[in-house]
Amino acid sequence: MTETATATATTGTTATGTDAAAHAAAASAAEAALGIRNRLVITLLLISTFIVILNETIMGVALPRLMSDLNITASAAQWLTSAFMLTMAVVIPITGFLLQRFNTRPVFIAAMTLFSTGTLIAALAPGFEVLLAARVVQATGTAIMFPLLLTTVMTLVPPAHLGRMMGNISIVISVAPAIGPTISGAILSVLDWRWMFILVLPIALTSLIVGGIMMKNVTTPRKTPIDVLSVILSALGFGGLVYGLSNLGAAGGIASVSGWLPLAVGALGLALFILRQLALQKRDGALLDLRTFRSRTFTFAIVMMAISMMALFGTIILLPIYMQTVLGLPALTTGLLLLPGGLVMGLLAPTVGRLYDRSGPTRLLVTGAVIVSAVFWAMTLLRSDTSQWWVLAAHVTLSFGLALLFTPLFTAGLAAVRPELYSHGSAMVGTVQQLAGAAGTALFVTVMASVAASRLAGGATDVAATSAGIHAAFLCGAVISLFAIPAAFFIRRAAGHTPPV
Repeated sequence: MTETATATATTGTTATGTDAAAHAAAASAAEAALGIRNRLVITLLLISTFIVILNETIMGVALPRLMSDLNITASAAQWLTSAFMLTMAVVIPITGFLLQRFNTRPVFIAAMTLFSTGTLIAALAPGFEVLLAARVVQATGTAIMFPLLLTTVMTLVPPAHLGRMMGNISIVISVAPAIGPTISGAILSVLDWRWMFILVLPIALTSLIVGGIMMKNVTTPRKTPIDVLSVILSALGFGGLVYGLSNLGAAGGIASVSGWLPLAVGALGLALFILRQLALQKRDGALLDLRTFRSRTFTFAIVMMAISMMALFGTIILLPIYMQTVLGLPALTTGLLLLPGGLVMGLLAPTVGRLYDRSGPTRLLVTGAVIVSAVFWAMTLLRSDTSQWWVLAAHVTLSFGLALLFTPLFTAGLAAVRPELYSHGSAMVGTVQQLAGAAGTALFVTVMASVAASRLAGGATDVAATSAGIHAAFLCGAVISLFAIPAAFFIRRAAGHTPPV
C-alpha cells in the first residue's frame, strides 16, 4: 500500500513537473515570438522614419536649381521647406489623439501612403504649385511617423534596454536631417532635381508594402472623441509660430511685419490651446495632454531638447552659408565637409544608448552640454581666413556633443511619463523639435543678416560683412547653449529603469 502510494505520488509529481516544464517552454517560445515580432515592428518603423525625416532638409541645397528650372523667386522657393515644417507643426500635436484612437498598423499604412503619394506627385510635378502641394502631403505622413515610432518603442521595449533602442532612434532624428543637404548636393551634381524624389520613391513603397504585410498591432486603442476647437487652436498656435519664425528668418530682419504678425497670432493661439487642454484633460479628453509636464525630468528634457535642436538646425543653415560665402567653397565640397559630423552622430548613437542603460543620463548630458557650449564659443572665432579643416573639426566635435544629448533626452524624458501618456509625450517631443528647429533657423539667420546689413551700410565688403554676421549669430547661440548645462543636472533615470544585468 505504501509502495503504491509512493509510486502514485512520484508519478503525479513527475507529471506535474512535466506539465510545468511544458508550460515554461511554451511561455518561453511565445515570449521569443513576441520579441521577434516587436523587433520587426520597430525595425520597419526605424527605416520608414529615417526615409521620411530625410526629406525635411533635402530641399535646402536644391533651391537655387529649382528657382532656375521653375522660374520662381527665392521667397517662393523657400516655401518648399517652410511649408513642410509648417505642416509638421500643425499635424504632430494631433498625433497624440490618433495614436490613442487607432491601431498601430492602420496608422503606419496611412502615414507611409501619404508620404509615398506626396513623393510620387513631387517626382511628376509640372510646376511649383504642384510641387508645393506634394511637399505638404509628404509632410503629413512624416508628422505621423515620428510620434508613432516613439510611442511604439516606449510600449514594447523593456526599461532596462530602452537606452539602446533610443540610440537607434537618435540616428534617425539627428543623422537624417544632417545628411539631407549632402545627399541632395550629390544628386544635383549629376542628375535633375526630380531624382531627389525618384530615388526615394521605391524605398518608400517597399517600406509601405512590407509594413502593410508584416506590421502587427502592438497598442490597444480606446475610443476618445476629438475636440475640433483644440484642432483649430493647435493649427493657429503651432502653425503660426513656425510660419512666423520661418518668415522672420527668410526676411532676415527683426522689423519684418510678415514675421511678427504670425508670431503674435501663434502666441495667442497657443495660449488659448493650453487653456483648452487644461480644461479637457480633467476628463481625459485633451488633444495634447499637458500632464506630461508634471514630471520634472520630462520638463527639463524638453528644455534641453529645444536648445539642442536649435543648435542642430541653426548650424545646418549657418555653416553652409559661411563656407560658401566667406570661404568660397563649392556646394559639393560644403556638403562633404558636413557629412562626417552626421556620420559621427549615427555611429555614436548605439554606444551612447548602451552607456545610458548602464549609468543613466546625468553624466552623458552634462558632458554633452559642456562640449556643445564649448564648440559654439569656439565658432565665434570663425573668420574669413579660417581653415576649412578647422571648421570640419569644430563640426565633428559639435556632432559628438549632440550625440551625447539626444539619446538620454529622448529616453529619460519619455520614461518619466506615465504609460498612458506616452503618445502625448511623443507628440510633444515632435512638436518641440519642429518649433525649436524653426526658431534656431530664424534666430541664426536673422542675427547674421541684421549684423551683415549693418556692416555693409558702414562700407564693409560682402565677405567681411557676412563674416561679422556669422560671428554674431554663433555668439548668440553660445550664450543660449549655457542654459543647457544646469538643466542637465536635473534629469534623472525614471524609477524602475534599472541597468541590465
